[in-house]
Order: sequence, then structure tokens, then C-alpha cells
Amino acid sequence: MAILRSKEIWEMEIEDIEEKLVELRAELAKNISKSAAAGINENPGKTRELKRTIARVLTIMNQKQKEN
Repeated sequence: MAILRSKEIWEMEIEDIEEKLVELRAELAKNISKSAAAGINENPGKTRELKRTIARVLTIMNQKQKEN
């Protein structure tokens, strides 16, 4: 999954944002479970970026909902 920039998220519809959020959360869960099974997180930067992207998506989604 590519990193979503704020501008890209703002251009999306709320339904598309919600779908993307589900995908991001699934990828994060997969990444966390994979690192837990291995005992060592192979790519901690990816986990961190996924968490930040999820937070970014939630923030913009809340702002868009308040506008409407």
C-alpha cells in the first residue's frame, strides 16, 4: 500500500475513504501479527507509517463529515 497524502485523501469521497481505512487497518493487523509471530519487527517504519496514515485518514474523514 502506498502512503496516502492529505491532498489525495481530501479529493476522495467519504465512501472511498472508509474503504481505504478498512484496507489500511487490515494491512496493519497483518503487519503486527507477522512481526509478533517472528518475534522481531522486520520493518518498524512500515508499521509506524501505517499508523500515521490511519490517523491522517480518520482526521480528514472527521473534518469532511463536520463540513457536511
